[in-house]
Formats: sequence, structure tokens, C-alpha cells
Amino acid sequence: MNALLPWVISLAAGYLLGSIPFGLVITRLAGTGDIRQIGSGSIGATNVLRTGRKSLAAATLLLDAGKGAAAVFLGWHLVGPNAGYAAGVLAVVGHMFPVWLGFKGGKGVATGVGVLLAANWGIALICGAIWLAVAFTIRISSASALAASAAAPVVAAVLQVPFPLLIATTIVAALIWQRHKDNIARLAAGTEPRIGKK
Repeated sequence: MNALLPWVISLAAGYLLGSIPFGLVITRLAGTGDIRQIGSGSIGATNVLRTGRKSLAAATLLLDAGKGAAAVFLGWHLVGPNAGYAAGVLAVVGHMFPVWLGFKGGKGVATGVGVLLAANWGIALICGAIWLAVAFTIRISSASALAASAAAPVVAAVLQVPFPLLIATTIVAALIWQRHKDNIARLAAGTEPRIGKK
């Protein structure tokens, strides 16, 4: 039982860290209202950007990534790398399905980036470059996120990372794609909004 306790703490802390709705908190404190009532209704940085407040979007991005990284570092410190990867996955789950908001949260992209940065910065840099390339080319955030997240397990395999990290990147990619199902439908229909559109 004592051996399991650090794992339980790591996973619970990962979820709870991920479930902090920074986008919602920041926008409310800034007086822009409930971010869930505009755009996609998401609490993430892309939707915060639709308020026209770039500084708020940047802060949301950094804090959402930070909570993913913090979850990995905590699990790694308490138990080891595998617990860190698992806590990172739970942080993404927490962001997507926060208990405080009726399990209706964001899409996990920034939190996933933070997890990758903490777990393996090489994967994060390559996937970040893919996100930027797609974003600058077609200026659609969801397409960038889908491309970068799909690439993450492939990059992890090419870099021959530890198998638990490969599994973690695959799970996070699958979760991100599932949360983007409406975006995928709009992309297919040609109606997906572009970056910066209010």
C-alpha cells in the first residue's frame, strides 16, 4: 500500500493540476466575461485569442503548458519517469474534463505541449515546428494542432524514446483528435475559423 501511495498522489495531482481552468479564470479577472460563451466555447488559449486580447491568450497558453509540465515533474520526482508520463496524461485529461466545470473543458493542446516539453523536449520542439509550419501556411489552429499531435507518436518512435513515453504520446494524440471531432467536421466543410478571428 505504501508503494502505491506515491503513484496515487502523482496521478491525482496530475489530474487536479490539469483541471485548473486558467483560460476561464484569466478572462473573468480581466473583465471579458465567460470565455465559454464565445467562439468554440473552449477554455483554451485559441478561444481566449478570439476575445482580441493577445496578452490573455499568451498567459493562458503559458499557464496551461505549465500545468502539464508540472504534472510530469511531480510524478517523476515522487516515483520516477513512468509516473511522470502517466501524470502528464492525466493532466491533459483534467484539462479536457475538469471536475469543476462539469467535465467540459478545453482541447488539451497547450497542456499536451507542456507534457512533451517536460518529458522529452526533442519531441516538443519538432512538433512545435510542425504546428508553426501549418499555422503560418493555412492559419487554422485546429489543423495545426491535429498535425502536430498526430506527429508526436511518430516522432517519439523515430527518436526511440522509452516505450511508456511512446504510449503516453499516443494516448494524448488520440485524446486531442477526439476533442477536435467538431473541428474536423468544420475543416472538411471549409467552415473552420482562422487564427485571430473574433
